[in-house]
Amino acid sequence: MSNSTEYLFGAATGVGSLPGGDAREAAKTATGSLEDFPFLAELPARGPGADMIGRTAGMLVELYARVEPSGWRIGDRPGRDTRRARSWLGEDLDALEEFTQGYEGPLKVQAVGPWTLAAALELRNGEAALSDPGACRDLAASLAEGLREHLAEVRRRVPGAQVVLQLDEPSLIAVLRGQIRTASGYRTHRAVDRQIAEDTLRDIVGVNGEGPVVVHSCAPDVPFALLRRAGAAAVSFDFSLLTERDDEAIGEAVEGGTRLFAGVVPGTDGPLSDPAGSVMGVRTLWRRLGLSPGLLAEAVTITPVCGLAGASPDYARRALAHCVQAARSLADNPE
Repeated sequence: MSNSTEYLFGAATGVGSLPGGDAREAAKTATGSLEDFPFLAELPARGPGADMIGRTAGMLVELYARVEPSGWRIGDRPGRDTRRARSWLGEDLDALEEFTQGYEGPLKVQAVGPWTLAAALELRNGEAALSDPGACRDLAASLAEGLREHLAEVRRRVPGAQVVLQLDEPSLIAVLRGQIRTASGYRTHRAVDRQIAEDTLRDIVGVNGEGPVVVHSCAPDVPFALLRRAGAAAVSFDFSLLTERDDEAIGEAVEGGTRLFAGVVPGTDGPLSDPAGSVMGVRTLWRRLGLSPGLLAEAVTITPVCGLAGASPDYARRALAHCVQAARSLADNPE
């Protein structure tokens, strides 16, 4: 095993979002349910600026975004939307700091990756930043600088933590395949060259210095090999979307030391199976790949399939606790 053993990962964690708008309640859930691998919760129900794109836009350095009827648009100066995004992030960090006093271990924070951000943020002309290679470069540079500041702030507040950075890239596959629609909706933006996509991701991954980076995508056909080459120590995905076409890439990833964040617990309210049942598919995959059962606990972190923003607060707590129990089942009975 190469990189995964050098890093500290917990056996289970959340993806990012939680329901409701109370920062302290969310921090209590994200730290109390996940004592070995808490995360900085996101609360999109608060409105624009607390959503995934708005929150990351608020982290940008010398680039600002505001809400337009069509979505988030890059502007010249920080306005109300930027201030609100930064204020909410500050509240969330205050709450996290309160509930992680004396904590030592892995702690995950999330931000949108450069390609999903470029697909979501509009330029002045209303087209996605993705339409302009120069704008993509500027955006990635601004994101890198903003993430450096954010990670330093998290380390200052929780000095015992090993900070794990998660980059959310749900649009990456669509960007690579030229499937992101233009503002008119009649055409699509040209596919981004895979080498450029990889190089840009590598630059952002490098921002966490000695700490690990996990790339999350809940879309089908996650590009495992590209993400590994870009330096991701782990890949987070919706396990139900895997097909046998992914087997080879996953086998190579595990053997190369890449950790898998397997999303197996439903993200919205519903009955939960027994913990062992939730990870049955993971065991089956392992057998199919001919991997050593003893590797399972070292190589897999259990998560919900995606964020829990659409769940009830009670279900969100139960789902995170269920991830912990499912991970325990995997470690205790890997066969």
